[in-house]
Formats: sequence, structure tokens, C-alpha cells
Amino acid sequence: RTKFLPTNTFLDVCRCGYSKIEHVGEAIKPDDFTGESWDRHRHIHEVPTDAFGDISFDGLGQKTGKYARVSTDTSPEILYQLLTEQWKLSPPNLLISVTGGAKNFNLKARIKNMFHRGLIKVAQTTGAWIITGGTHAGVMKHVGQAVRDNALSSSIHGQIVAIGVATWGIIHNKDALVRPEGCFPAHYPMDIKGQGRLSCLDNNHSHFLLVDDGTHGNYGVEIELRSRLEKCISRKISDYISQSGVTIPVVCVVLDGGPGTLNTIYNAMLCGTPCVILEGSGRIADVIAQAAGQPLSRVTIVHIHLLMKRFFGKEYEKFPDLKIIEWTKKVCEQGGTSNTNKPISITLHFSSRISESQGIECWKRQLELAIAWNRVDIAETEIFIEERQWKSSDLHWAMFSALVGNKPQFVSLLLENGVSLRDFLQDEEILCELYKQMPSCFFLRKLAKRVDRARRSKRQEKTISMTHVSEEVHHLLGNLFLWAVVQNNKDLAEIAWEQCRDCMSAALAATMILKKMAEEGSDADEAEVMRELANHYEKQAIGVFSECNNNDEERAQKLLVRASPYWGRTTCLRLAQEADDKSFVAQSGVQALLTQIWCGELSVVNPVWRVLILTFSVHSDAARLQRLKILGSWSKLVCLYSSPQVKFYWNIVSYFAFLFLFAVVLMIDFQATPSPAELLLYVWLLSLVCEEVRQVRECSWDSHLWNPRLTVFFFFRLTTKLFYAGKVVLCIDFVVFCLRLMAIFTISKTLGPKIIIVKRMIMDMFFFMFLLSIWVVAYGVAKQGILIDNDSRLDWIIRGAVYEPYLIIFGDFPTNIDYAAFDIDTCSMNGTDPLKPKCPILNENQMPAFPQWLTIIMLCVYLLFANILLLNLLIAIFNFTFQEVQYNTDTIWKFQRYELIKEYHSLPAVPPPLVIFSHLYLFIRLLLMRRPPVTCTVFKEEELLSWEALMKDQYLLSTQQEQNQSMERRILDTAQK
Repeated sequence: RTKFLPTNTFLDVCRCGYSKIEHVGEAIKPDDFTGESWDRHRHIHEVPTDAFGDISFDGLGQKTGKYARVSTDTSPEILYQLLTEQWKLSPPNLLISVTGGAKNFNLKARIKNMFHRGLIKVAQTTGAWIITGGTHAGVMKHVGQAVRDNALSSSIHGQIVAIGVATWGIIHNKDALVRPEGCFPAHYPMDIKGQGRLSCLDNNHSHFLLVDDGTHGNYGVEIELRSRLEKCISRKISDYISQSGVTIPVVCVVLDGGPGTLNTIYNAMLCGTPCVILEGSGRIADVIAQAAGQPLSRVTIVHIHLLMKRFFGKEYEKFPDLKIIEWTKKVCEQGGTSNTNKPISITLHFSSRISESQGIECWKRQLELAIAWNRVDIAETEIFIEERQWKSSDLHWAMFSALVGNKPQFVSLLLENGVSLRDFLQDEEILCELYKQMPSCFFLRKLAKRVDRARRSKRQEKTISMTHVSEEVHHLLGNLFLWAVVQNNKDLAEIAWEQCRDCMSAALAATMILKKMAEEGSDADEAEVMRELANHYEKQAIGVFSECNNNDEERAQKLLVRASPYWGRTTCLRLAQEADDKSFVAQSGVQALLTQIWCGELSVVNPVWRVLILTFSVHSDAARLQRLKILGSWSKLVCLYSSPQVKFYWNIVSYFAFLFLFAVVLMIDFQATPSPAELLLYVWLLSLVCEEVRQVRECSWDSHLWNPRLTVFFFFRLTTKLFYAGKVVLCIDFVVFCLRLMAIFTISKTLGPKIIIVKRMIMDMFFFMFLLSIWVVAYGVAKQGILIDNDSRLDWIIRGAVYEPYLIIFGDFPTNIDYAAFDIDTCSMNGTDPLKPKCPILNENQMPAFPQWLTIIMLCVYLLFANILLLNLLIAIFNFTFQEVQYNTDTIWKFQRYELIKEYHSLPAVPPPLVIFSHLYLFIRLLLMRRPPVTCTVFKEEELLSWEALMKDQYLLSTQQEQNQSMERRILDTAQK
């Protein structure tokens, strides 16, 4: 306010409405300027807002909202950015502009309940924004009460967005909102009794835009900016929802109101904005409602006079006849389009009547609005009716909108009404557009890197080519399923999964993808949701396989080993293993297949002792093995020694012989010149190295903890200087080879679970050693520094600072920390004797000078924490690990059993060192004979997939029936209580 111009009535009040003291010093001019007329554009200038932040209303519930003081000239684009980017509101699918009486008026209970329920239902189901005048009076108060009642009754649908656009100059207690650095929050007192001509903000609105034109006490300042903001939001909604350019209208809801409200309704209808009139709310709303129910010929000036007199009462006497004639004309023009029979719920129908003459475009418009507002109920009852048949191609745009808009209920409805996902996805651009519409996520970043690597950085922009997408998975429905999975969208993924024929492979692939994304993701909450979805699809895969296995075990096992062309020519078993789906692998049907693979051509009912006898006795009668009765003698032997079970027994015997030879060479026969036993050991080691190379080449080598890392110790062996070092390295290798026995015996049902527990405890021990090392080093360095002065020998420093404190934990207490056991002959004065420690600092009596009391106290504290606290912590950790693993030990063992069976299934029939001949044969076949690799068994693809789809449908049906029965039981239990 740059100029103070007093009014004719009050000399200390400016014509802007503010007092003299509320103007800046430069604005107060001499009296000779008082005759100048006041102009808002010349006498008001804009400054940065000093009222913004959070607003908290006192009273019950402590409601908190957002607010900002803005100028009347503020761009609506900036306000929209404020709402969506700063205040984090999701863009609306509909804008409900509520107008009407600004003064308090009463509604009948029935009308009030109808308004509250209708307004909240539309706002919730369409994701709408409600815009009002924002004050605690009239129609704004009723909107606030509707929002409050919804918040008190249910919080399922989240907060209703109610935006109040009010005039700053008429706000009571607005000084509480002013602070240049913002209020977080501003405590706003609602003083209804003391507000006078001003108005309080409504405490049930969630956001406030307070429009300031520099005046005080003038109502209606916000009307122009509110109109521009509503138009801007309408355009934004159109851009956000509609790809066809159809404008989604703002819906105007009218309660009560006077002549000004009539002008608002008239202008809205001229702009194509549908208006919903609430009959029974009073005054102009009832006048329009009554007139709309009459034929246009009966809506005369006399009839409007009677209605105005009836609903306005004494206020009618102030209306001039010319105004009533003008209002009659406006009412007549509105009568043809107004509909008051079903307030609020008719919004969708109302907006469609504008285009009623457009035929199929009208229904497309209705469906577009229904999808945008997520009104499945209206689409189901009003659009998808028996009288109207839809082609699949006519609804592809609707399917695209439902998928991009994350509306799974509409996707299901469209599928029920004839949309074919296969036809929908035939156009490659559809899938490309779906991926382009995805938000930034881990999957897109990985895909962009793969595209960049494939194109060798020939292009700078990271666009997604349909060629690269289709290279990932070739199946159309699998593409859609993956599109939903990588977004972590459970509902859409479930719909796409139900349409997949290769459903078990798809579910297992989804678990693998989700677990990988959860591991590499940075958001802990999102990662947890991904793990939950991965567990869900593991359960789905288990359910489908159980249904298949119960129906036909043989075909169910074929599904497990069938190479899926849609998922990289991999099998369900391989997918489950890569996804770490232990529960799936632990299923009885999967284990039965693994047992069958483990036995090979042998019968699974053969006892171990019989197989062992036949393994080591070539002359045994192989015909006693049930599955080999029809084969010849040579074929029986080939099948016998090709069995993974027999391979395992041969390798066990071979490995024990190898370890025995290894021990003999190390302890008895390690000469300067290699002996025959040592040369045999080297040949044996070479055969093991060749086997490791073969496994790497066939991608069946698992680099887990137990696989040995063969060293090049024999290079040390060939030199005289490093001869002994080579033997040391060889001894360490022997330890590693011995530990490998733990991996071998995981196949045992007795030892396997125990080995798993030991492995987990070793991992726990590494973390414990870190904690222990802190105390060991802390005590050891302090003790060494107190006892010994400047010892330069590194070996004795490490011995005193690390090794001796570590031995204390196991009861080897030191004798050099007190004077009682000190003997000067056991130490070296200057540290020159390499076999003795350096003597401690001595006094003139040749006795230690260190404070004995301090070293003893340090030892006691160290023992308290290291021996008692940390060791008991380790025991507790081991106990927890044992209990945790013991509960799932059977599942974990079955999963690791699969890995071991897979390894022995790929091993040659003969064990080391004879396996080197097998390697030589493979090498010759690869380089000289050029024989192609053995192809996998081909099943009847279509028949098997059709059967799997049928089993999936049965599983889903039984799951749905169980859920319904469970719900019925809960309802009965509740009724009985």
C-alpha cells in the first residue's frame, strides 16, 4: 500500500479498507493529496508473500493444512505448480467447483445427508479436487462438514482434497498467519463470535489459497483468480487424462445462493460446464430446480416472480422487475440442460448429454470419463450393457488408458467384455508406449544400459526400442506380465499372469526379477513390498504345480524340466533355483523328480546297500534293479554307472583315496625329487582342474564356499629356494580339500541339515570376530604400550598386542602384568635376543616400573567383556541361528540337494583321476569331430501348456472358493458373537 487516501467518513481509514498505521511511512502524504481518487493498480504494489506454510486449527482433532497468500495477478500455472509440486497433491481427474450461498443456511437432514454422501463419493471414486470459497460459512461450511464426516467415519480412501480460495482481506485473525519466513505450523484461532463482518477459515478444508488485492473487507476479490485457476486445472486434467484432446469439464455444484450464484451458473453453462443443482437447499437453487421441472412454455416472468417470492421471502422485495426479467431469461436458457432428479450421482450422465448427438463418440466419451474417474460401477451398468456390443479393436484405447492409469478393475471389466490381450499387444508400438509411460525404476535403468551397450553408444538419448524389449521375452502376454511386475504392481500383474499360458514359468521368473530388484534397490520400503510380491508369486507357482501334481504326476514333472521358449529356453527348476525359491523346490512333487534324476535309470525303491554292492561289483546281477530288466548286460552297466547316485558313490571313494594319497605325500613322501606317489597326486590334481574347467565351460560350476581354489603350488615345487614354501602351500590346500567334504555330504538327509547350520554359524562368527577384534586390539595395544618401551621387532609387537590377548580368552593368563612372576632372565633388556621378549621398563631396583594396579584392572575389565559378555553373545547368536535354521532346515536341505544333484548329473561316469580320459574324449569330439551338442527332449508343447492352463484355472477357482468360505465363516462367527 503505497498511498494513504482517507475515506470521507473516517480520516484514519484508507479507501483500501486498512487503517493509517497499516500503511508504510512513504504512503502517508500531506492533506493536499487527499482529493486524489484511489486506484488499486497505482496505489498497490506486490511484494514477496509473508504468509505461507502449514496451518493448524485449534480444537478437537488438531487439523492441519497448507496455506499461501497470493496476489490477484498470480499466474494460475504457478498456483497449479504450488498445488502439485510443493504441496504434493496428485493431479485430479475431476474438478468439483462448489458455489452458492455465502451466508449460513440450514439444510434438511435428508438433503444434507444426500449432499454429503454424494459429494464424498464422487471425490473419492474420481480422485477429484473440491474448490470452494474456503470460509466457515454458507455452502463452504457444508462442504467442510462433509469432509469432516468422511474423515471421522473412514480413513480407507485417504484424505479428501478440499481447496479453499478465499479473499485475504476478509479473513478474521489473519495476523496469526503472517511470518516472512513461513509458519510451520501457524496456529489459527477460530473466533466465530468475534469475527463481525469478516469470516473465519473453515477448519475442515485441507488447502487454502488466500487472494490479496491490497484491500480490506471487500468480498469477492478471489472470484476472477478462482475462475482462471479452474480453467487452468481443467486444461491440465485434459492433458493428463485424455490422449484424444477431449476436454474433461469442471463440474459446478450449487447449493442455495442468490443472484450472483445465478450469474455463476449461467456463465458456467455457456462455457460447457455441467452444473448440478441440489434441490431443497434453498433460494436460487430451488428456483432453478422448480423451473427445470416445468415445460419451457410455462417458465414465464410471472412464474419466476412466484418462485422468487416463495424461496427468497423478504429478500424478494428488494429485487427490481428488470432484474427478474433478466433472471427469467437465464433460467429459461438453463432449463433445457439442468437435471435435478439425482444430484451429484448424475455427473457422468450430465456431462455426456452435451455430446448426445455424436453417437458412438458419445459412448466413447462416457467410457473415457468413467476410466478417468475410475467409476467401474457406472461403466458396468450404463455402458457395457447387453444392447450394445463392442469389438475388441474398438476398446484397445480404453485398455491402454486403464493399464497406464493403473486401474485393474477396468482392465478386468474390459477383458470380460471381449477385449483380447493378444490382439491388443499385436501392435509392437503398444508395448513400447507402455514402457515409455512407466515411471523411472530399476528395470528401466538396467534396460537402458543394455541398449547402450548393444548400440555401442551410437546414440546419446536413452530411448527404448521395441526390438530390444522383445529380445528380453518373446511372449506377448509375458511382456505385459513383466511390464506390471517391474512396476511392482500386484493387481495388474495378477490379471496378466492369469492370462499367461506358461503360468508356472512366468510366476517363477517374476519371483527372480522381484528379488533381484529388491536386492539392488535403495528404497527399503519398496524393497520389502517387492519381496512380498515375490513370495506371492512363489505361492502361486506352488499352487499351480500342486494342482498339476495331484492331477497327473508324470505331466507335472515334464512341466518342471520343459525348456520354456518364452523365458530364455530355461526350465522351471532352473528358474526356481536362480530365484532362490526354496519352498517351491521343497515340494514333494519336485523332490520326487529330483530323486528320479538322482537314481537315473535305477529304480527309486532300491535300498542303498544294493546299489553299493552293484557299484563296486561288476559281476553283480544288475537285473535285480527294477528299471533295468529289459536291457542287455552292457546297457545295464552303462545305465548303472551313468546314474548320479552311482557317480556320487564312486566320487566319494575316489575322493577319500585322493585325500589319503595327499596326506601320505605331505607327511611321508615329499622328497626333493618327486616320487611316483607325488607324481600320481599331481596327475590327480590335474584331473580335478580339468573337471573344474569343464564345469565352467558348461556353466554348471557353482563358485560357492566349498569349491577348492587350486593353487599353482607345483611351480614352487620346481625351484630349490621355494621348495619348502611349496610344501606349505600344499598343506593349506589339503585343508581346503578336506573342507570340501562338507559340501559333498549335504546330500545326506542326516548330515545335510547339520552342515547347513554350521555354514550359517560360520557366517555369524565372522561378524562376532569383528566385535572381538576391537576389544583384543584395544587391550593388547594398551598393555604393550604400558609394559614395553619402543620395541622395534614386528613379530614380538604382534605377539604382545594381538596373539597374547587372544589367548587370554581361552584361559592362558599372562605372567608379565604384575611383579610377582617377573624374572629378568626370561626377557631381553634391549630386545636383541630374537627368542625372548623385550623386558619391561625397570626402576633402580631392576624391578618393573609399570603401575601394577592399572594392568590388573585392565585385565579384569578385558576378561569381563571378552570372556563373559562377548562369548555369551556368541553363544546366544549361535542358539538363535540354530533355532532359525532348524525351523527351515528341511526346506533349505532340499534346495541344496537340488544343486548337488544337478552337479553330479553333469559329471562324467568315471571319477578322478580316470576322468581325464573323459576330458580327452570331449576335447577330441569338440575340435576334431565337430559333433553338435545333445539336444533336449521335446514335449508336445501345446497339449502340455493347455493342460497347465486348465490346472491353473482349477487352482484359482479353488482358491476363490476357499476365500469365500473363509469370509462366510468370519461373518457367521461375527453374527454369533
